[in-house]
Amino acid sequence: MENHPTYKEPVRPIFEWLEKPGSRAVTSTITMLELLVRPYRLSDIDGVNKFYALLSTYPHLEWVAPTLEIADLGAKLRAEQGLRTPDALQAATAISSRATGFVSNDAAFQKVPGLDVLLLDDLLD
Repeated sequence: MENHPTYKEPVRPIFEWLEKPGSRAVTSTITMLELLVRPYRLSDIDGVNKFYALLSTYPHLEWVAPTLEIADLGAKLRAEQGLRTPDALQAATAISSRATGFVSNDAAFQKVPGLDVLLLDDLLD
């Protein structure tokens, strides 16, 4: 994302897959929060609007807001795995949505039981 020079090309197949009929991905609304911090910090309102317009309408991508069930599971993951609150909510969202995979650039997710994690660094040549 953000035209990141390291990850832009390696993640392209993931987004191409997501555009195909029958594909499905879920992410927490926490993802949007995290993605918008940098453009807001830079006072890049155009960047904020572009991110929001693209991702909020991306095909086959479901945005899941935290529920009490997700909060409970997130608290359990935070207590047992030592995840930061946003990461615990991300992991809990994936688990409660029955996601079959989890894409991240944070190796901390690999210790979460029930998540099959693909690290973005593993996609690099």
